[in-house]
Amino acid sequence: MMADPKEVFNHIEAEREVFVERLLDYLRKPSISAQGIGMAEVADFLLDFLTSMGLNAEAVPTAGYPVVIGRYKKHDDKPTILLYGHYDVQPPDPLDAWTSPPFEPEIRNGRVYARGAGDNKGQHFAQLLALESLLKTTGELPCNVIVMLEGEEEVGSPHLADFIRTHRDMLNADLVVTSDGPVHESGQATLMFGVRGMISFELRAHGANQDVHSGNWGGVVPNPLWTLVHLLGTMKNAAGEITIEGFHDAVLGPTALEKEALSRLPLDIAKVKVDLGLAALDAPEERGFYERLSQFPTLTINGLHGGYGGEGSKTVLPHEAFAKCDVRLVEAQNVEDIFSKVEAHVKKHAPGVELIRLGGMEPSKTSLEHPFAAALQTAIEQAQGEKPLLVPAMGGSLPDYVFTKILGVPAFVVPYANHDEANHAPNENLELSRFIKGIRTGAAMLLHLAQ
Repeated sequence: MMADPKEVFNHIEAEREVFVERLLDYLRKPSISAQGIGMAEVADFLLDFLTSMGLNAEAVPTAGYPVVIGRYKKHDDKPTILLYGHYDVQPPDPLDAWTSPPFEPEIRNGRVYARGAGDNKGQHFAQLLALESLLKTTGELPCNVIVMLEGEEEVGSPHLADFIRTHRDMLNADLVVTSDGPVHESGQATLMFGVRGMISFELRAHGANQDVHSGNWGGVVPNPLWTLVHLLGTMKNAAGEITIEGFHDAVLGPTALEKEALSRLPLDIAKVKVDLGLAALDAPEERGFYERLSQFPTLTINGLHGGYGGEGSKTVLPHEAFAKCDVRLVEAQNVEDIFSKVEAHVKKHAPGVELIRLGGMEPSKTSLEHPFAAALQTAIEQAQGEKPLLVPAMGGSLPDYVFTKILGVPAFVVPYANHDEANHAPNENLELSRFIKGIRTGAAMLLHLAQ
């Protein structure tokens, strides 16, 4: 029989103020991976917390910052859930844009403002407090648990895949749940089944060995900015179609269940346009809003640079130009294949242009029909009082592929943060009511998955 969730929910409510104070204490500890600030101290803090709960815990070294692991294995007949999070945060700059200092958490209008509040300290701390609450009220966890807290997510998780491959023996789980990112902008609870992958790259074009006079040399010296403009024009047309040969070969169309789930997501397209100051969405116009974010790959020019950009005019013909781009990948595209196809396209259309690979992350997707999905939906509804929206794949990228493609287990994302959490921006925040709901949800998920 499943333990009565009311007992653990009552405990969480009784400890609400204490839990909030403990969250504030955690948020006071900076852990900025990009700058190497506070990483060891926070890893030690988490190690002590997991150990104090009775988990078998260790901080496992990597070529970068350690991965903190906690394990609870007491049930031979129950599933093992791996709870993933990251203890590193983004740099807080610009500091003058914060209403209160980023590492001096302040509560205003029911929200805590601090760097890491939503991304990701507040969310994985809710998971840890859920474990603690179950242990204090029932004396044990209802299923087996592995906690895995990474220290390099905010710098692209460069060592995570190797860590997973090297330490598969300590990560033998049946499913993975990540609590990161915001809920749907409607505020409704959300269950996500996948993420888009990505590659990023730079294109560099060269002309003369120095900038030259556009009158004296225009029409004689090749202009590297035009070289890039023409090349980029062969990669995506005005109709919004990506025209790189073979780019779409591996793209899978949505299933009937995914189409239905996407159609249920709330949308006020007029408000979206007003909020962003848009007259229309990007081409192709007929493509559905959520289908764009979930089912289709993209090619984005992040920046195009070269020549003079100051005030007034300067009649110069630049000697070099570069473009920074990214591609968002969908299941079942893969990083190496798309990089190779982009490189082949550049070689064919502009052989003098240099392509520099900047990084990549594979896409990931779990079926909406997976047996664990029903238990997660029931748990979320019980803990939060509403059925979750089902999102086949979020538009952004997380390293979920290390679980689905390396460990070979299903992975789900159950976000606890408000849609306007301002993660990566000044005044990052987390609604305290959602933090408490996150603790409730973490407990309910384990109780229902144990069945």
